[in-house]
Amino acid sequence: MKRLVKDTLLLALLAAPFVLNAQNAKPYELNINGVKVIVQPAGGDIISIQTGIRGGVQNYPADKAGIESLAVRALTECGTKTDDKNSFKDKLDKVSARISGSSSMDYSSIFMNCIKSDFETVWPLYADAMLNPRFDAKEFDRIKQDAITSIRSSDSDPDNAIIKMSMQTAFKGKNYAKDPEGTIESVSKITAGEAKQYWKSILTRSRMVIVIVGDLDKSVIEKKVKALLAPIPQGKPFILKKESYTPAANSFNAQARENATNYALGVTSGPVPGAPDFNAFVLAMRVFYNKHFLEVRTNNGLSYAPQTWFSQGAVSYSNIYVSTTNPDKYIAVARQLIDRVKAEGFTAEELKNMKTQYLTNVYTRDETNDAQSASFLFNQIVHNDWKRSLTIKDDISKVTLDEMNSAFRKYINNITWVYQGDPKKVNPVLYTQKQTPAIPEEKKGF
Repeated sequence: MKRLVKDTLLLALLAAPFVLNAQNAKPYELNINGVKVIVQPAGGDIISIQTGIRGGVQNYPADKAGIESLAVRALTECGTKTDDKNSFKDKLDKVSARISGSSSMDYSSIFMNCIKSDFETVWPLYADAMLNPRFDAKEFDRIKQDAITSIRSSDSDPDNAIIKMSMQTAFKGKNYAKDPEGTIESVSKITAGEAKQYWKSILTRSRMVIVIVGDLDKSVIEKKVKALLAPIPQGKPFILKKESYTPAANSFNAQARENATNYALGVTSGPVPGAPDFNAFVLAMRVFYNKHFLEVRTNNGLSYAPQTWFSQGAVSYSNIYVSTTNPDKYIAVARQLIDRVKAEGFTAEELKNMKTQYLTNVYTRDETNDAQSASFLFNQIVHNDWKRSLTIKDDISKVTLDEMNSAFRKYINNITWVYQGDPKKVNPVLYTQKQTPAIPEEKKGF
C-alpha cells in the first residue's frame, strides 16, 4: 500500500490549489524569451524554483520508457562540465541547498530550494545542471542500476503490480500505458549518450514553464532567467494532449498471482482538466471514498484499506481499489453502492462537510514555498491556468449538490477491471455483466 498512498497524496498535493498567505504580495507572470515565468513573491528566507518540461510520457515511445526519468536525475547526479558529481554535491551541502529532477506522466520538473542569502551561489549550479550536464557514463550506469532495482522492487509489491496492470490494460497502445520509470527491459538498454541527446531534444523554450516562489526582485528574476534561456532553442510548438478515459463497456482481465490475498482495481472515467464539472467531480469522489470505505470495510469486513481516487492528469480517470479474500462479494457490494449513490445522490450535509474538509486540507498542505511552486506548476501545465491555484475557495464554494450528483452519475459508469490473485476465487461475469450482481452466498473455504 505504500506506493499507492504515496502517489495518491502526491497527486493531491500537486493538484490542489492553495490560498495565499495574507503576507504574500500578489503573484504575477512574465514572458521571457517566449517562456511563461510565474512568480509568487513570498515573505521569509526560502526560495523555491521549479522548471517544468511539458510532455511526460507523450515525449517518447514505449520502448524508451524511463529515459526522461534517467535524464533528469542525471542532471544533478552525474555532475556538470564545471563540477563533477562530488564537487556539485559539496557546493550544495555547504549551503544546505537542494537541486533535483523528477518525472511524471505529464511533465518533468527540475527543482531548486535554497535560502535567499545563498541564491547567488545556488542559481549558477541550477543553471549549469540544465545547460551543461556531464552525463558521466560511470555515474549514469549507477543511476540506471538504481532505477532497475527500484522497478524490480515495485514489480514485486502487489499494490504497485495491480496499478501497473490497470494502466497497461486500460490504456493499451496509448501514452498512459507507459510507466515514467520505465521497465527493466527499456531502462537496461538506455545509454548515457542516448539520455544526453534526449535531454537536449526536450530542453526547448516551447516546452518550458518556470515557477519562482520567494522574495526576489523582479529585475533579478528577469536577468537570471534571460541568461538561462539565451542558449536554449525555441523548439517546435508543443501542446499537451488531454482526454478523458471512457470505457465502452465493463471488462475484466485476470492474472494468476501468488499473493497473500486478492487484488482488484477498476478504472473508469473523469472530467478533463478545464471541464465545468471538474471541481464537482473532485468533491464527489472524495465523498464516495468515505462511502466506499464504510460499506466495504466497516459494514462488510471485506478489506482492510479499500480506496477510490480521481487521477487528475492530462488524461483523467478514476480508480476503485480493493484487496480482499472475497472478490465476488466485493464487486456486488461495490456495484450496489454505486447504484445507490446514483439513485439517492449525495446529501447536502456531505457536500458541506467535504467542502470544509477539502479547503482545510488545502490551507494546511500548501503553507510551504515548495508546495506552492508545485501547485502553480501542475495547474499551469495540466490545466493551462496557474491562477486556479488562487481561486479554489471561491471555486469550491460555488459547487452545488446537483452538480456533484450529476458529475458522479455522468462519469462513474463502465469500468475496466483488473485482478491479481487466485483465479478460483473470482467470477469474471460478475464484473462485466450489465445487471448489478446480488450478494453471493458464502462459500466454504473463503
